[in-house]
Amino acid sequence: MKINLSQSLIGGAVAFLISTSCCWLPFLVIGLGGASGIAAFSAGLEKFSGLFMIVGLGFLSWGGYQFYQKNNKTTMNDIIKLQSTITCPTCNFSKEETMPTDACQFFYECEKCKTLLKPKQGDCCVYCSYGSVACPPIQEGKNCC
Repeated sequence: MKINLSQSLIGGAVAFLISTSCCWLPFLVIGLGGASGIAAFSAGLEKFSGLFMIVGLGFLSWGGYQFYQKNNKTTMNDIIKLQSTITCPTCNFSKEETMPTDACQFFYECEKCKTLLKPKQGDCCVYCSYGSVACPPIQEGKNCC
């Protein structure tokens, strides 16, 4: 589910305005000239002010959480490199490849000499063994595969 930051912020602001309407709405109505009918309606809403405040704070909290999550993910994506140059140990042929983010690559066939590369002992994938950049999970500080 993709959350739009502007929708979260607008929803939080609207919830805040609704939750505080018992405070500012009577003054607005009186200032515009209509007092008795709208003031009575606003007084009727006053008994729900606690509920409106809780809902408003909930929406503001949700918007803040979504904002934090989006900024945190953007930062992580800016740090992680997906391009790695694999160098064959047999013929020294190098090629830049895009590393997968959802799986580990255990085997890689050299285009030039057709050698099948496997991870070295202690490494999790061919990018960690023969690539210029470690695989994305290792870059994130997680265990690979």
